[in-house]
Amino acid sequence: MKPAASMRPCGSSPRHSARVMDAEPIYKICAAGEWAQAVRQGRYIGSAVDVKDGFIHFSTARQAAETARRHFAGQSGLVLVKVNPALLQADLKWEASRNGDLFPHLYGSLPTAAATDVRPLPLGDDGIPILPEFQSGH
Repeated sequence: MKPAASMRPCGSSPRHSARVMDAEPIYKICAAGEWAQAVRQGRYIGSAVDVKDGFIHFSTARQAAETARRHFAGQSGLVLVKVNPALLQADLKWEASRNGDLFPHLYGSLPTAAATDVRPLPLGDDGIPILPEFQSGH
């Protein structure tokens, strides 16, 4: 868990900038085809939902399983992209979302060079994407 000093408020909004000292990875679940296209272009601009919302949605290791369950159930052909947030500091904001929990949001495109690993997400018998081992073990 990050100490409170690792984030500084930006004005009175619920948005926070991360001062990433320990570089805990963040994760993006997306369609494998979208990621393959991003790799060819060197940048990921986000899913249709990300583009609509104006930022790329990420999750922490602790948040990723619930994100997969809530937003990606029944969707095949997904990957989990592990990202080094230290490379995104200027545009990465931590904002209150589900149950007031702070989630990493990227206001800009994701350079694919910031990805440290990419793994396929097979579906379990319940239709929920199964997260790979690196998600829980960094």
